[in-house]
Amino acid sequence: MSQRLQNKVAIITGGTSGIGEATARRFVEEGATVIIAGRSVDKGEKLAADLGPNAVFQKADVMNEADIAALVDGAVKQFGRLDCLFNNAGAGDRTTLDSVTEDEFGHIMRLLTGSVVFGIKHAARVMREQGSGCIINNSSIAAHRLGQGGYLYSGAKAAVSHLTRLAGVELGVDGIRVNAISPGAVATPIFWGGSERANTLSEEENQAKLEKLEKNLAKATPLPRAGLALDIANAAVFLASDEGSFINSHDLVVDGGRISMFNEKSG
Repeated sequence: MSQRLQNKVAIITGGTSGIGEATARRFVEEGATVIIAGRSVDKGEKLAADLGPNAVFQKADVMNEADIAALVDGAVKQFGRLDCLFNNAGAGDRTTLDSVTEDEFGHIMRLLTGSVVFGIKHAARVMREQGSGCIINNSSIAAHRLGQGGYLYSGAKAAVSHLTRLAGVELGVDGIRVNAISPGAVATPIFWGGSERANTLSEEENQAKLEKLEKNLAKATPLPRAGLALDIANAAVFLASDEGSFINSHDLVVDGGRISMFNEKSG
């Protein structure tokens, strides 16, 4: 059986843990060469070594446009092309309308929305020359329903979903597909403080938190299990592969049916 991403070069931001790590593993399994991007050098280099010669780590902070540009330039310099960018890096928040501060606004919007804008910008300049490419943005069901995330997180993710549609329409003529994935209740470290918090805990502590979280999230969807990072990784493989070649400007909800349990009034 042929590998679905054979000979493709991909960048995955936030690639050292959670959904990013799972996607890096699946992409390599499917034949892609992967640039794992993140701030944690130790975790990134360890993951790249574990995945073998088709994975490399590049330190990057997606809060900085220069780092995003360097990721794209690095892919072209090392491998001659860029076929897929997964704008995955992010974090949660618990802001409310009456508590939000100017600093929080700037940080969350720059991290969740700005990183996507500049990721699309720099990937597109390379993909236009190739006449092909796939950009995937990690959105959220918080972009579609109330009560699924903090005030700023929800607003930022709604922007990601709409930016996806705008970019897909603009770049489609150049052979570039732009899609989003909106995860639901997926068991990752974002629920107990994100990768920075997870890095302060032992492997056993993180595993215990993950197992407890999976049991709790299994009660939150029509399907009687939690969403896993692998579920999102599999969706990303599909969108990046030739099987998804006629899918553009689409936001793929991967949530076990969770958003169908809610309406706008109930949240």
